[in-house]
Amino acid sequence: MHSRRLLAHAGTYLVLLVAALLTLAPFLVSVMTAFTSPQQFAQQGPMTVPDPPVLDNFVRLFTDPDGFVTPVVVTVQMVAVILAGQMVFSVLAAYAFSHLRFPGRDALFWVYVATLMVPQVVVVVPLYLMMSEIGLRNTFWALVLPFVLGSPYAIFLLRENFRSVPTELMDAMRIDGAGTGRLLWNLVVPLNRPIIVTLVLITVVTHWNNFMWPMVITSGPTWRVITVATSALQSQYNNNWTLVMAGTTLAMLPLVILMIVFQKQITRSVGETTLR
Repeated sequence: MHSRRLLAHAGTYLVLLVAALLTLAPFLVSVMTAFTSPQQFAQQGPMTVPDPPVLDNFVRLFTDPDGFVTPVVVTVQMVAVILAGQMVFSVLAAYAFSHLRFPGRDALFWVYVATLMVPQVVVVVPLYLMMSEIGLRNTFWALVLPFVLGSPYAIFLLRENFRSVPTELMDAMRIDGAGTGRLLWNLVVPLNRPIIVTLVLITVVTHWNNFMWPMVITSGPTWRVITVATSALQSQYNNNWTLVMAGTTLAMLPLVILMIVFQKQITRSVGETTLR
């Protein structure tokens, strides 16, 4: 029995190791290629360790006229505005759907959540026509307006967590004279901080990686985001894969740092959501 148990554990770890290698291998190759000189890449291929590692590819990304400076700035601004809007409006909507009473509340909530089933590609053309009609095509506001007023996923998740706040605590604060705003920001939000942090990370990752809508609604380098800039590198420098991989590595670096910094909050929020 002991031998069988050891074999079962060894088989499990072997499967997990293979899965981890298959998952991480593309990222590892991307990072290795980004630090490889074009000469070494041409001679030895992408599966060799950089000898020596070079930063020329990253320097070129930020020194070329069509480099990554503008896309990084535009992407940071876009993500910041969308994040602020989604968090504020999602928290307010989730509180209304969970603790305020008004006619048609549940029906409106489920109709809104049902929009999660609609693929983004279905609404791209209507959104494009709307933005064109009001003169916002190829502007910063066209990048953020479709997403800034809340997210069905965020509202659904927050509503379920807000409903778990003990009614005794809310009643006690109401007796002390607390209004709706004070209940929300001094009680409900602090008690749900882990799930809000997780939603912040999900929002940042989603819109940092957003490619389809920025590609459709913008043209030219003025409002180009980092995903579109990375795609443009593949067509502009299709023979210089070291430069393309440097752009890919740079695009994913902030997200990796975020996940490492906030991994404890994510684990805690997942555990609390599971228990609820």
